[in-house]
Amino acid sequence: MSSLTSLASLATWPVPTAAAGVVRADGTVLGTHGPVGRRFPLASVTKPLAAYAVLVAYEEGAVELDEPAGPPGSTVRHLLAHTSGLAFDEHRVTAPPGDRRLYSNAGFEQLGDHLAKATDIPFAEYLRQAVLEPLGMADTSLEGSPAKDAVSTVEDLLRFAAEVQAPRLLDPRTVAQAMTVQYPGTKGVLPGYGHQNPNDWGLGFEIRDGKSPHWTGAASSPRTFGHFGQSGTFLWIDPSAGWAGGNSTGAACVALTDRAFGPWAVEAWPPFTDAVLAELR
Repeated sequence: MSSLTSLASLATWPVPTAAAGVVRADGTVLGTHGPVGRRFPLASVTKPLAAYAVLVAYEEGAVELDEPAGPPGSTVRHLLAHTSGLAFDEHRVTAPPGDRRLYSNAGFEQLGDHLAKATDIPFAEYLRQAVLEPLGMADTSLEGSPAKDAVSTVEDLLRFAAEVQAPRLLDPRTVAQAMTVQYPGTKGVLPGYGHQNPNDWGLGFEIRDGKSPHWTGAASSPRTFGHFGQSGTFLWIDPSAGWAGGNSTGAACVALTDRAFGPWAVEAWPPFTDAVLAELR
């Protein structure tokens, strides 16, 4: 099903399988392409799902954003915003908290451990109860690290993207905080795209702002936020995206593939995103 012809360009991507979809805040799916019910490894697109579960725990009073978590001096907020000082894939400290934007899988793993201790529920189960089940994401599961081991479908992630745009599980003010830059002016490396100054990030969501180069499009608004994964996956939400015949209240796009991120994605993703945004306008 697709009312968006721009999605058909997925067929030209040099990948064995690709699926994508676009959804707006009211849950209306504007178009899909490919096997949207097929389960794909998400890699780091796992992180926004994990962050959402942490934010549910915050609203339930199980954790506070500014309570200690991770290495000494670090908090839940530092871990969500990749400023805890933990290394990329090792549980060792390489900088003081808040000093640099050090993108860290280890940080999300410590976040998962922290929440599991606080709630006495394994993190994967908490994610299921707090986020996946309420949203009807029956084909999504976390099968390991909260940083990178979720498996999901385009259909399920469109449900999640609609939720983030018009929250029901969280207070909209909490989601607004998640898409607001934490520790402004912090520089660091955006994996696959090199040094960025600043390297803006919210609570579990990367924020586009003025980053260049970037995995979204030239037409993506600075307010765009989301995540991409090393398994050739991405989810972006652009609150400024419009569509013909309606007022702009934003739209989100999900794309999942079975080819690892690489030069092909750097080349294919931005023009794809620009074509989707042009069609929405």
